[in-house]
Amino acid sequence: MNYLNLFKVAIKAIASNKFRSFLSMLGIIIGVAAVIIMMAIGQGSKESVRQNIQQMGTNVIMIRPGADMRGGVRQDPSAMQTLKQDDYESIVRNRKFVTYVSPEVSAGGQAIYGANNTTTSLYGESVEYFKIKQWIVEQGDVFTEEDIRKASKVCVVGKTIVDELFPNGGDPVGKTIRFKSIPFRIIGVLKSKGYNSWGMDQDNLIIAPYTTVMKRILAQTYFGSINCSAITEELTDEAIEELTETLRQNHKIKDGEDNDFTIRSQQEMMETMSSTMDSITIILVVAAAFSLIVAGIGIMNIMLVSVTERTKEIGLRMSVGARGIDISNQFLIESIMISITGGVLGIIVGWLGTLLCANFDLPVSIPMWSIFLSFAVCTVIGILFGFFPASKAASMNPIEAIRYE
Repeated sequence: MNYLNLFKVAIKAIASNKFRSFLSMLGIIIGVAAVIIMMAIGQGSKESVRQNIQQMGTNVIMIRPGADMRGGVRQDPSAMQTLKQDDYESIVRNRKFVTYVSPEVSAGGQAIYGANNTTTSLYGESVEYFKIKQWIVEQGDVFTEEDIRKASKVCVVGKTIVDELFPNGGDPVGKTIRFKSIPFRIIGVLKSKGYNSWGMDQDNLIIAPYTTVMKRILAQTYFGSINCSAITEELTDEAIEELTETLRQNHKIKDGEDNDFTIRSQQEMMETMSSTMDSITIILVVAAAFSLIVAGIGIMNIMLVSVTERTKEIGLRMSVGARGIDISNQFLIESIMISITGGVLGIIVGWLGTLLCANFDLPVSIPMWSIFLSFAVCTVIGILFGFFPASKAASMNPIEAIRYE
């Protein structure tokens, strides 16, 4: 018996039990669709995180105070006061692999203009901060070095601040808002960046000279952090070594002693987030893949029923010269066809599912290799779970099979 005839017999057998065949395919359809949707969401989330981090600059380096032991008690890093003006000036003076540097302090509170108010965060930065974080000023301008020296009460605001405090659409540049009773004159409005992958509004912020925030809002002489950018992403490690050496010298840390500061790069954050998203995607895909195993068991069960129902047919084929391998191939091809057809329908359902997820603003991206993998998996399932019923059919005694009632 040639393979063309085997395919015709398999198609006829499937067509004669349409509903039963569809139920056999249903598990494969659901399993493949679930795997594709999970992979699309995982891949889309990973790409979304990468894009958000790239928007902030992949060569950005963040210096923060480190935890320390005082009186036998480990202090929280936020309570440490290890980053000072001298550290900032030393980094600027000695930089070789670092292009821009900005000390940072921040405070949360209410921004008020007239009868309107909104909760926001005020960041104290240097002029170079806008280049580090790739902020673009859409209206007005940024503050100057002179504003920093004088601790001027000027600020640049995000789009959310404008929308909340100036709902009537007036020009905010030149207007004076209040933050914790301190007046700030708006000199610029930032171009909108929207929400990031963590659902955080990147436009809900006010940026002012760091000296102004330190003296007039926080009344402190130390920084919460220092933001830097390496010359290029490839030179990030060299920039980190340079910053570490400068700060250790400033803080008089001896060889063998731990740093009282921590340095992290956006590149490191991107790698960590990518690794985390990959792990989550694998977990989701494995969970969805279990449904494929259940579907395979369902196919095997249906094929065993089919073998039992067609026992007399098997006996007749053997009696007219069909070999055991022909009988085995007949049922194996039928099993593979059910599996692959279910896989194709599952890919279509999975694709439609990703479109539906995209309509709910979920980040999705279908990797092409997942489609090819689905075909491969469906073929393997058809072979593995069709092998036992096919072997059972091939091993029948033709005389007993013909007598079967």
